[in-house]
Amino acid sequence: MSFSDDLEELQSIVKRLEESSLSLEEALADFEKGISLVRRCQRFLLEAEQKITILTTSQEGALKEAPWEDEEGESLH
Repeated sequence: MSFSDDLEELQSIVKRLEESSLSLEEALADFEKGISLVRRCQRFLLEAEQKITILTTSQEGALKEAPWEDEEGESLH
């Protein structure tokens, strides 16, 4: 599954849990599945964060990698 698929399924689970029309067993199964999806999404985001870099050009014209920074100029590592 892709990150988008996992996120969509997680949103569906949250909606079902909020409606509270599930039996305790169904709610618990959905909760367990939701926790699994959250962990998988967190792993994906952590890996993506580690890959995000900005390629900048040094004064010599060579490409170098710089860590991604937010709008305030703080590193997102």
